[in-house]
Amino acid sequence: MTRGTVRRQERIARTAEDVWALVGDPGRIQEWFPGIESSTVDGSSRVVVTGAGIPMPEEIITNDPIQRRFQYRIVAGMVREHLSTLDVLDLGDGTCLVVYSADADPSTMALVIAGAAGNALANLRRLMEGDE
Repeated sequence: MTRGTVRRQERIARTAEDVWALVGDPGRIQEWFPGIESSTVDGSSRVVVTGAGIPMPEEIITNDPIQRRFQYRIVAGMVREHLSTLDVLDLGDGTCLVVYSADADPSTMALVIAGAAGNALANLRRLMEGDE
């Protein structure tokens, strides 16, 4: 198997600070990421539980409020290697660009993550813009 890399992005009509307040809090991922029912954070460890009841242990690598960057690694399951990065970029006009990228081995896992991330970013935009 080879390593796969994917990236999804969404422009959101809210300030970067507003969006970061939600996505930069690792214990709130279930509020904006469809398919995640709950999360528990203990230091640099987070366990998310999927809608199917599957726990996914993760290691928080970076949670930087200055750069508005959050990185985590799935540390169990069928993923040999994984790193996801979430960046909230201030566009200087009261809007922001949220970029979600993932590197994974096996490469098919990157495609699964990308599909979920694309849905999550669209959901995040709807939540933040009040389009529900």
